[in-house]
Amino acid sequence: MPDARTQLANVAPEPGVAKPDPILVVDGVKRRFGGLAAVDVAHLEVQRGSITSLIGPNGAGKTTFFNLITGFDRPDEGHWTFDGQPLAGVPAHQVARRGMVRTFQLTKALQRMTVMDNMRLAGTEQTGERFLPALLRNTWKRQEEQLSQRAAVLLERFKLGAKHEDFAGTLSGGQRKLLEMARALMVGPKMVMLDEPMAGVNPALTQSLLEHVKGLREEGMTVLFVEHDMDVVMDISDWVVCMAEGRVIAEGPPQSIAQNHAVIEAYLGSDDDEVAS
Repeated sequence: MPDARTQLANVAPEPGVAKPDPILVVDGVKRRFGGLAAVDVAHLEVQRGSITSLIGPNGAGKTTFFNLITGFDRPDEGHWTFDGQPLAGVPAHQVARRGMVRTFQLTKALQRMTVMDNMRLAGTEQTGERFLPALLRNTWKRQEEQLSQRAAVLLERFKLGAKHEDFAGTLSGGQRKLLEMARALMVGPKMVMLDEPMAGVNPALTQSLLEHVKGLREEGMTVLFVEHDMDVVMDISDWVVCMAEGRVIAEGPPQSIAQNHAVIEAYLGSDDDEVAS
């Protein structure tokens, strides 16, 4: 099967363009705060199996858009489907169970729990979370062992194996980003949405995070991520979507977006320089 970049090769670089095999389709999603239209996305499709970057100047509505699509906020209008199923109105925990998970600009690790317990907590459909089965150890012990095994594998993959008994609050900022990404994979997602995964990460860990993001694509997952570092965007993206003032103003391959006048204007206020410069 062709990879995402090959499938997108003949797609026109224009806002709202249809994709060959979209996993996420957004129509008419609007969110207002008073008189401000924070998000006004007429149509957007995200190609299955791709790494799609969502860029735009500060205040463009990127994080608000993430919050709407993942159930952490409700739009004033609009609907969207994920893997063919409608998600509008679905609460955040149900969105995750259906295979769309996200991380946050500010990491949400439970600081007074160990790294391993943070990972275990992310497992879905746990028998021991229900009152009566929790009283019967035999009904959930095997499942907990399986969760622990899966968590251990992921922690090793993200170079956190040696930290499994440490409290999450003792990790560095970069390690917390790694933990949040590893924890997101505990649910076996189809799509991972990363909100500024490189923000505040030292250069030594940035390359590691980049390789992990690429690894998600290699495993067949779809990645949509917000990023400000254009070097990162150009390096790993199959497709780039640019937002400004809540709207999608441009879409296309990284090289096309770097030369797009609407994008340059949104970032710089003029078309004299390239975004990627």
